[in-house]
Amino acid sequence: MPDSEPYLLQIGNRIAAGLARLDPERRERHRQFIFSRQQKDGGFLGREGDSDLYYTSFAVRGLGVLGGMSSDEAARVGQFIQTFDWRKLHVVDLISWLYTALVTQAFGGPDPFEKEPSDWADQIGQKLESVRTSDGGYAKSSEGAIGSTYQSFLVAMTYELLGKKVVKPNKLGQFVLDRQRDDGGFVEIAPMKTSGTNPTAAGAVLLQRLGFADEQLTADLRDFLKSVRGSEGGFQANSRIPFSDGLSTFTGLLVAQGFGLLDLLNVANLEAFITQQIEFPTGGFRGASWDEQADVEYTFYGLGILGLLWSRSS
Repeated sequence: MPDSEPYLLQIGNRIAAGLARLDPERRERHRQFIFSRQQKDGGFLGREGDSDLYYTSFAVRGLGVLGGMSSDEAARVGQFIQTFDWRKLHVVDLISWLYTALVTQAFGGPDPFEKEPSDWADQIGQKLESVRTSDGGYAKSSEGAIGSTYQSFLVAMTYELLGKKVVKPNKLGQFVLDRQRDDGGFVEIAPMKTSGTNPTAAGAVLLQRLGFADEQLTADLRDFLKSVRGSEGGFQANSRIPFSDGLSTFTGLLVAQGFGLLDLLNVANLEAFITQQIEFPTGGFRGASWDEQADVEYTFYGLGILGLLWSRSS
């Protein structure tokens, strides 16, 4: 790996640094929105239902980039985390659980591994390998027959959080390269033909972390990002979708910044897209201009876009 600090923590720190310029009242509105989604058990919900590990992980990430949590706030989230036995979680939930647990602990929450054996990280690694597929990637579950670009990215990022190297990195790198299409982007699974912004970001970052990035990849990514630039200033999920959204804009921006493609960005339009079409003045962000409701996941993406933009201009 080219960097010793886990990629997810690097990005969180960059976003937090950029958001240091956020007006205190605006910051607090978004903090309060996130906390409005917290339930009695300490977890956070999405748009419906009960507390959910996936949305809790995004709530914690959002609070982290907004300045963190107090020890009492972290302890409350920690109570939710401690209700789970990580050994019984599917890999997708395990990844959300681990990230939330480690970040919560960093802000003064409980140590989720205090009573675990010393080889707990190795055990998690073994569980991650249980979803390795014959094509070299990782699936969402042990029943999956083909690898997923995004899931493979998540597994690799989890290894980084554990302080471990990916198993068989060359095979994983080749798996990602095989997901690339003629438009320069990447697809989520092998049968797909139309590249998407989100799998492209996952594939590009993973190749970069594995040491597979080169000038040709950068040129390919430039071509792809041009094809998914939206008229609003953000990025579209793929070239066939006629509107930008928060998730695709966040991941597209990560690629543009990570591969030195800043000339593709119209920063003023991009910031206007987020602040005028995605951000709610009462707190929280929605997924796209047509969306009627904010949630903690898209709030993280909205904050992330602003933080990444401002970290480059600070």
